[in-house]
Amino acid sequence: MDAPTFQKISLDALEYKRCNSTMEPPCRFFASVNAAENKPFYFLQAVYEGMIAGGAAGVIAEAVLYPIDTIKTRLQVAHGGGKIILEGLYSGLAGNLAGVLPASAIFVGVYEPTKQKLLKSLPENLSALAQLTAGVIGGAASSLVRVPTEVVKQRMQTGQFASAPDAVRLIVSKEGFKGLYAGYGSFLLRDLPFDAIQFCIYEQMLMGYKLLAKRDLKDAEIAIVGAFAGAITGAMTTPLDVVKTRLMVQGSANQYKGIFDCARTIAKEEGTHALLKGVGPRVLWIGVGGAIFFGVLEKTKANSRSKVPRAKDVSKTKLLLISRLKHS
Repeated sequence: MDAPTFQKISLDALEYKRCNSTMEPPCRFFASVNAAENKPFYFLQAVYEGMIAGGAAGVIAEAVLYPIDTIKTRLQVAHGGGKIILEGLYSGLAGNLAGVLPASAIFVGVYEPTKQKLLKSLPENLSALAQLTAGVIGGAASSLVRVPTEVVKQRMQTGQFASAPDAVRLIVSKEGFKGLYAGYGSFLLRDLPFDAIQFCIYEQMLMGYKLLAKRDLKDAEIAIVGAFAGAITGAMTTPLDVVKTRLMVQGSANQYKGIFDCARTIAKEEGTHALLKGVGPRVLWIGVGGAIFFGVLEKTKANSRSKVPRAKDVSKTKLLLISRLKHS
């Protein structure tokens, strides 16, 4: 029996590998990703690149697609056949961007080094687990900034406040500091699986595409992969998003007692179909957002990587300078 051969494509600190063999599964088609042994992993470099790229990608995607997000939010909080107001679709954008920038930077800044570290530690066939785990950890870290940002944004989108500073001040005065973290549990219930699934789908699709193409992908191809990953994940997590939105905008009324009470009340009073409110705008928003986010993310990572020297390059430069000083 012929020994299996492997197709390898090394990109950055990662090595993509697929088994090319006529053997029976699982070796007939096996794809995995691992940190290439001949490419050292620089933790601080990964954090820096991730934070720069994540911040830029988050801000650009949010600014471009904010009106769709506003429509989605208003659809989700409307009861029955309430009319959706199409005015003030950019309400709360400035305050939201102020939160999106650090939140996105924290997420990718945690995700990238965590993923690469796990890929070095786990077996090659568990690369998806590394991506899922890194997504959960990155999401948990960024939630400390993302939740208050989301609360203020959605209250403004529904017309409760005129400006972000007023929203923060009035929420804290009426509901206490915990008011800024309204719906925190539902946010984690939605966003942790969302982050993990979206990035895992994106990484796996990107890996498969690169193996088939046998080359680096063009910007448009990366954007298409990101769009598919975002749209699929957005549709899957819409019910969780509806619950999260209702809990965040209820304010001090406390109409819902918690996550499960909220879901049960919505299904009882409005029908189970209400848990899919806003699915169209959400899929469109996150699908297009995925194209923009991942497209900008990869481009920014590549640019920052080319401008900042690696640790080994810095060491070589130092040795060269020392050598020159000794001979001068």
